[in-house]
Amino acid sequence: MNLKLKRPIVFFDLETTGVDTATDRIVEISMIKIGVDGSKQVKTRRINPEMHIPEAATAVHGITDEDVASEPTFRQIARSLAQFIEGCDFGGFNSNRFDLPLLVEEFMRAGVDVDFRKRKYVDVQTIFHRKEQRTLVAAYKFYCDKDLENAHSAEADTMATYEVLEAQIGRYPDIGDTVEQLAEFSSNGTIVDFAGRIALDDKGREVFTFGKYKGRSVEEVFRAEPSYYTWMMEGSFPQYTKKIITEIRLRIK
Repeated sequence: MNLKLKRPIVFFDLETTGVDTATDRIVEISMIKIGVDGSKQVKTRRINPEMHIPEAATAVHGITDEDVASEPTFRQIARSLAQFIEGCDFGGFNSNRFDLPLLVEEFMRAGVDVDFRKRKYVDVQTIFHRKEQRTLVAAYKFYCDKDLENAHSAEADTMATYEVLEAQIGRYPDIGDTVEQLAEFSSNGTIVDFAGRIALDDKGREVFTFGKYKGRSVEEVFRAEPSYYTWMMEGSFPQYTKKIITEIRLRIK
């Protein structure tokens, strides 16, 4: 195994009702836990999202309302998933920008507290794009010389992601072979809230990355205009973003 681990890492992929990390839901999740000894544990299951799966989403992953009607909701499996990922780092394909923020939202809606801040995150897509600029299907062909069958099946995509990372480590010595090195290479840098609404500036302060206060300190904005906090809390921002701004506001008080 090329990947050197100090603790287990979970590679995961989600199939969802759409691409809005704040409001869309998971319809299928696959997780492959790689142990420090190279052992693999696979968990894949479909989930009832408690909402209609749009036809556009079904066209991508093939999962319909009928397919998940008798499946458990995320709330029903959240605690067992939390136990499965306890003490693990994470890996995925475009996971830092999409899968991870959406997974965090699902845990928050379920009322299950998972501390994601103490983990490392390896985004295989970021490594791939910085090195080769292609998609997962092309990455699998390029690095593993295989055709990806059942693309957009969560388990197939998850296993392909792990295999691609293994090949990337062998091909690019400069990206490292530990989770710490890979996470640093593939990270979103200074993003604070996973969804990318808040980041750290060069002084280590939380700043907004959007809107009329883009680049401004969150603390300064909330001090000068407390109603901006209320506007965000009442808006359609991700729950985790709201958690972060609440922590900042409480810190001010």
